[in-house]
Amino acid sequence: MKDSHKSYRSRREFIKQSTAITACLGVFPHSAFSAPNEVKKSTMGVAGPSYAIRWRSGDASKEVPGFDNALQMLRHCESIGAGGVQVGSGKWTIDFTGKVRDFREKKELYLEGSIKLPQSDNDIDRFSKEAKYSMEAGATILRTACLSGRRYENFDSRQAYDDFKQHAIKSVHRALPILEKYKLKLAIENHKDWRVSELLAMIEYFDSEWVGINLDTGNNISFLEDPMHVIESLAPYAFTTHLKDMAVKDYQDGFLLSEVPLGTGQLDLKKMVSVCLTHNPEIKFNLEMITRNPLKVPCFTDKYWATFEKLPAFEMISAVKWVRDHQSPTALPSIDGLSDEQKLLFEEQNITDSLAYATKELKLIP
Repeated sequence: MKDSHKSYRSRREFIKQSTAITACLGVFPHSAFSAPNEVKKSTMGVAGPSYAIRWRSGDASKEVPGFDNALQMLRHCESIGAGGVQVGSGKWTIDFTGKVRDFREKKELYLEGSIKLPQSDNDIDRFSKEAKYSMEAGATILRTACLSGRRYENFDSRQAYDDFKQHAIKSVHRALPILEKYKLKLAIENHKDWRVSELLAMIEYFDSEWVGINLDTGNNISFLEDPMHVIESLAPYAFTTHLKDMAVKDYQDGFLLSEVPLGTGQLDLKKMVSVCLTHNPEIKFNLEMITRNPLKVPCFTDKYWATFEKLPAFEMISAVKWVRDHQSPTALPSIDGLSDEQKLLFEEQNITDSLAYATKELKLIP
């Protein structure tokens, strides 16, 4: 991890800047952030959640039109220099799949799928259809998450968490024949559901060339696990990644955790990228920069610990000490008080800033 903290824009500074940009330019926002004549290309792509605000925005903004489908996101990401996308294929048709494939091939972009596991036998057809469309559009990897939410918020007991684990295992079993049929690799994310040892146990249980990891560089801070330990432990099994930088700050019940633009947080991104490439030279780095309010990690409350085995005291002390030693000297980024337009501009700025850092500092370039 870094010993020093680079500053990021405060909400007040951003509101001031984005208001000026909107008033002066009145154009599609990425033109405000990109070089006027040439967009620098990166091999880093963008994961769908990075545009969480834009996907939900509809026609809230004329300057930053919402995404209605994956092709719109793919076209936009190509225009700002991204090397590809990781996105879902829900509600695709054969015709739409062909359009995605044609644009991807023409622009030499990569595509990774994002898919929900089959939750029951009745859900297998849906999973198979989405997997097939992703494959036909050019994907060889499907990212998935076993839990929608956060372990310490979703479950009140160890038994409830154990029931979730058994359900997740059954869901992967349902997916396996389809993965083998279409030659697709399933990348299970460490999605605030698995500690390192638990996710490794899942991968070892299946012992399949089709089941591996979508390695998120920041999520397991919420489980009091050192980020470099997470990377070094999971990278040998990683098919793909969610690359993010994180900032932290104390609060009464634990600490706050925020995604921040690459290079402005506390993660040693250069070392993380190097470790991943050492284990898999072909691995893709998908930016997951979610523009939102800080997440609360209430590690000083009883409910937080309801699903965890007891940790050695030194692990807890070490984790809390790291947060206090590396916390942000200023308030973490927030979207409270921003207009819809400002939220969209803020999201776009965070993504383009991160792409610029990936090309210049991480050397993720063709």
